[in-house]
Amino acid sequence: MNKHLAQSNVEGTGYEHLDARFDNCIIGHAQVERLWTGSRWAEGPAWFAAGNYLLWSDIPNNRMLRWDANDGHVSVFRSPANNSNGNTVDAQGRLISCEHLSRSVTRTEHNGSISVLANTFEGKRFNSPNDVVVHDDGSIWFTDPSYGILSDYEGDAATPEMDCHVYRIDQTGSVTRVIDNMAKPNGIAFSPDGEAVYVSDTGASHDPSLTPHIKRFTLSADKKSVTNHTVFAECTAGMFDGFRFDRGGRIWASAANGVHCYATDGTLIGRIKIPELVANVEFGGAKLNRLFICGQTSLYSVYLAVNGCY
Repeated sequence: MNKHLAQSNVEGTGYEHLDARFDNCIIGHAQVERLWTGSRWAEGPAWFAAGNYLLWSDIPNNRMLRWDANDGHVSVFRSPANNSNGNTVDAQGRLISCEHLSRSVTRTEHNGSISVLANTFEGKRFNSPNDVVVHDDGSIWFTDPSYGILSDYEGDAATPEMDCHVYRIDQTGSVTRVIDNMAKPNGIAFSPDGEAVYVSDTGASHDPSLTPHIKRFTLSADKKSVTNHTVFAECTAGMFDGFRFDRGGRIWASAANGVHCYATDGTLIGRIKIPELVANVEFGGAKLNRLFICGQTSLYSVYLAVNGCY
């Protein structure tokens, strides 16, 4: 691939300050860089600290890509990739992936083999696992909207066998349904203290009467279920997809016009402007102060004055 060179001062990028609290989050002279372009729908960035590289999915092209921070080179990590979407890294440094084509959550072992962690619940196939996170207790939580089976573009068209929910895989492999009151649960992340899980709902993609939002769910004492929920924020541009927390508890969320930054009280305090739809973000770099941004066709990054959670 020959489109890996970083570009400074990318047209259509920059910052929007909406609240004074955003001022301390950014470095004024740190420009947004386009690291690579050439995907159809970039998603699921995951940072691998040990190798100093980022993996992400190009869903319609059925491949996973790898950006090397040492020299900026981009290569194909896996192709075909079962139309992988969301990815994350567990405490042992293994890749956890949501796959549309196989309708499963998988783990890539250290020897390169792939293990299926979950593909059914109560005898029915999942829709198309979308985004995934690992809790400090080792459990894996993932969302299961139907986007990957609605057509042949991001997987194989199929009739859903279940509604769209959020699930938890414990360390024994047992799967439980933890959230069942969302139209199309999509992005997911744990709060920095691990006491709550936040989930975006993109049900407005098929029901205009719904408002795109992120909900906050309090975890139960044993961290195996949720006890209550509140709406954390509503999206002001398109819909929230993937998002991540920084160590100060702020959320950096994807939206139609860039990355939106929310204070802990749910106030939109600023934006990083990106000249295309943004699907997901990830903190990386040696100090976790570099935000990687998956636009629809391109991978971007920007250094921030805050550090992400890992």
